[in-house]
Amino acid sequence: MKANSFSLVLIASLIIGTLQTAKAQEIQSSDSVVTGISGPASVAGQMARDAKDEVNILPSYFAFKKRLKAKSHFNYTVDYWSVFQGATAGLAGNESTGYSGIVRAFGTWDLAGRKSGNTGTFIFKFENRHRYNDHPTPQDLGFNVGYAGLTAVPFSGIGWAVTNFFWQQSLLKGKLAFQVGLLDPADYTNVYGLVDPWNDFYNLAFSTGVTIPLPNQGIGLSIRGSITDNLYVLGGISDANGDPTDPFGMFDSFFGTGEYFTQLEVGWAKSYAERFSDNIHLFAWHADARQMAMTPEGWGMAFSFNKMYANHWLPFVRAGYAKDGGTLWQKSFETGLGYHFPSNGQQVSIGFSWGQPSESTLGEGLRDQYTMELYYRLHLIKIITLTPDIQLLINPALNPDKNFIAVFGLRGRVSL
Repeated sequence: MKANSFSLVLIASLIIGTLQTAKAQEIQSSDSVVTGISGPASVAGQMARDAKDEVNILPSYFAFKKRLKAKSHFNYTVDYWSVFQGATAGLAGNESTGYSGIVRAFGTWDLAGRKSGNTGTFIFKFENRHRYNDHPTPQDLGFNVGYAGLTAVPFSGIGWAVTNFFWQQSLLKGKLAFQVGLLDPADYTNVYGLVDPWNDFYNLAFSTGVTIPLPNQGIGLSIRGSITDNLYVLGGISDANGDPTDPFGMFDSFFGTGEYFTQLEVGWAKSYAERFSDNIHLFAWHADARQMAMTPEGWGMAFSFNKMYANHWLPFVRAGYAKDGGTLWQKSFETGLGYHFPSNGQQVSIGFSWGQPSESTLGEGLRDQYTMELYYRLHLIKIITLTPDIQLLINPALNPDKNFIAVFGLRGRVSL
C-alpha cells in the first residue's frame, strides 16, 4: 500500500472513530466548542486576533462591517503588509537587503447550519505579493546571504494568487470538522501559539518548521476530530505541486499529476479552544516523489510543546526529523519564549534554533546552523501594527566564509 493511500485510510478511520466517540459524549454547549481547524495564521485566526482589538478610528466604516456581519453573517478584511530586511553580510554578487509588500482581501461567510451549531462556512483569500522596483524580496534574503532557510516566509514576489477558496463544515457540535477546496496547508500544519509568520516570528524555523516540505496552496482536504475534550486527531492530503497563481490549473494538477503531501497529527490540548496556548502533539508527513521538480519521495516527523503560564508567558519546545522529500533541513530543534501584553495586544518573543541541512537537498558536508530571533509586535493605533525584528544567523551553511550574520527587519500592517 502506498503511503498516501495509508494516510487516506487513517483519515477515514479518524472520521469513523470520531463519530462513534462523539455519540457517546455529552456536549455541554455549542458555545464552548471550537469548530474550526486552522491555526493563528489562517483567515479565521487573523479575524479572531483582529476582533480582540477595539477600533477607535473610522467608526462609521467599522460600524458598517459590524452590521454586515450581524445581518448576513459575512465578514471581511482588507490589509496591506510591507517588510524590510537588511543583513550585515552576504554572498559575493548578491544583495544583502530584501523588501516587498502584500495586499490581501479575505473573509468568511457562514451559509449553513448557524442555528444547529454545525456551521458551514465559505472561506476565501486573494493576495498580491509584489516586489518593490524588482528588488530581492525578504523570502530571497536567506539564500542571498548563504543561510539555508527563509528569514521571512510569505513575503515573495509571486504576484496575484488565490490562497484560500474552500468550504469548512462543522459536524457533531464541533467534534468533527473538515475543509475541502483550495487550502493553504500552512494554516493547519504543526500549529502552536507562535506559528503565525504574519504576526509572530519571521523565520521559517519558528513557524511550521524547516524539516517539513510544505507545498504551496492548492486543492486539498483536511479533517479534524476531537476524540475527547482534550485529545484530537488531524489529517490532511494536499497537492504537492500546488500553485496559487494558477487556480484554474489546480484541478488538473491534483487529479491528473497525482503527487500528494499527506499528514497526520495526534495531539493533546487543555481544551480545543485553547489548543494554541496549551498543546502537545506529534506530527507525521509523507511527500510523494515529484517528477517535474525532480524531488525524491520523503517522510518525516515533528514534535511540539507549548503551554501558557499566568496568561502572559508562552514557552515552547519543538523538534523535527526528515528523510528526503525536498526539505531544507533534515534535523532541527527549537525553543523559546513569548510574552503577551493583554492590555494592548503587544507581544515580545525570543527563539533559538539548531538545524542540520538536508544532505539530499543541499549536498553533504555542510555545517550545522544556529538561529536566534527576537521580535516585538506593537500597535501604533488599532489598525496599524509594527514588528521590529532581529535575527542572528550563526554558521550559515551556504556561506562558509562567515560565522555570524545579523539580519534586521521591520514588518508593518494596515488593516481595514
